[in-house]
Amino acid sequence: MTPGWIIRNRDAVETTQCPCGEAARVLTRDDPVPAGVHFVRIDGDAKVHYHLRTSETYIVLSGSGEMELDGERHPVREGDVVFIPPGTRHAAHGQLEIINVVCPPFDPDDEHLD
Repeated sequence: MTPGWIIRNRDAVETTQCPCGEAARVLTRDDPVPAGVHFVRIDGDAKVHYHLRTSETYIVLSGSGEMELDGERHPVREGDVVFIPPGTRHAAHGQLEIINVVCPPFDPDDEHLD
């Protein structure tokens, strides 16, 4: 029987390009979890995108920049948390390292670019 817990280091997964930058998707929909967890490096301007079924919570680990939410820009820096509900067009701008908690776990079919 599987114990139910998971320990996985971000260096144990390959990074992939995403609208925000470069993501290490540590917990995914392939895992028995209620939310996905991604480490994301944002270097410049992310592409504006949205999700119809998923919410995202960005936890800024380092750096500073702006979060664009439905066309409005808001300053963000280390220690900030940004909750993004489904349907919100969003993009990060600047030099940021974040943890992105995605609920339910990320589904590539639910990523829509403007």
